[in-house]
Amino acid sequence: MNPAIRTVVVDDSAFVRKTVRAMLAEHPGIQVVGVARDGEEALELVEQLRPDVVTCDLTMPRLDGVGFVRRQMERRPVPILILTASPDDGEPAMDALSAGAVDLVRKPTALATDELLVIRDQLVDKLRAAARVPVSQLRPTSFARPVALPVVANRKVDIVVIGVSTGGPQALRRLIPEFPANFPVPIAMVLHMPVGYTALFAEKLNEISALSVLEAKDGEVLRPGVALLASAGRHLVLQRERPGRVVGRLALQPLDKNHRPSVDVLFQSAAEIYGNRVLGVVMTGMGDDGRQGAAWIKAQGGTILTEDEKSCIIYGMPRSVVESGLSDRSVPLSELATSIIQSL
Repeated sequence: MNPAIRTVVVDDSAFVRKTVRAMLAEHPGIQVVGVARDGEEALELVEQLRPDVVTCDLTMPRLDGVGFVRRQMERRPVPILILTASPDDGEPAMDALSAGAVDLVRKPTALATDELLVIRDQLVDKLRAAARVPVSQLRPTSFARPVALPVVANRKVDIVVIGVSTGGPQALRRLIPEFPANFPVPIAMVLHMPVGYTALFAEKLNEISALSVLEAKDGEVLRPGVALLASAGRHLVLQRERPGRVVGRLALQPLDKNHRPSVDVLFQSAAEIYGNRVLGVVMTGMGDDGRQGAAWIKAQGGTILTEDEKSCIIYGMPRSVVESGLSDRSVPLSELATSIIQSL
């Protein structure tokens, strides 16, 4: 039997500390070993208790969540989940992810009692995933220069589609700035993120990239040099309006997917529109979203790249594709931009 995941809960709200502790106590595989009211107290507790995972609020007295993440990563990296109440926390949430936090989780509030079961399940799933993150992968995001784009006479790819989940913000902040402004085909991306955060993440990604990075709007035209990020809460479905013009549509259907947006839905629609001229990329994340979509792309003769295990925060989604025999090549994150450009 595996040992329990030792967890420290950090929040200045007594209600949240009590609620999160109660949620986690229902699962025998998780043990809350301590609670802290602010970042300063959390630094001391983490040093003393050496937990496997920390859940952390953003807005706290003395030392806030972003400050805690930065200082803890300098001291001794540990997987940290950020609990966030609303998209109003967007700026500090993005800063915490950039500083090395693993993921965002919705915070339980007194006003959302009817959603506590959903929030609990999401928290438990992400906490279990965070406990498996290799400590060596926990680091602030670094940036590289854009990769030079070779002159290609006969391009084989008309679109790049990317699917990513846990660890995705960090991975995309590393990957997308490596593409040059004259990237010759559109990019469409699905990142599993809470509703309300994708617009800000796209904006932050745009600030550090030569490409134009936008949150997808309904009817947005796909263009070379532009990377569209699916809006949280809606599937991104590609649709051909006329020859030479493909747009992104935001849809609630299908409803039977565990994630909305779903990587599978984006990949399938890309395969249906572009046939064998699709390059699919499956990156870090838990679960298997992207496996069915990769099968659609491969069935049409397209290409699939997967992020390799050593560079993944969570080797779940890429593993499901590799083990299904759908990956043409597994590539470390540091070489992924070059491999994508070469695959064009």
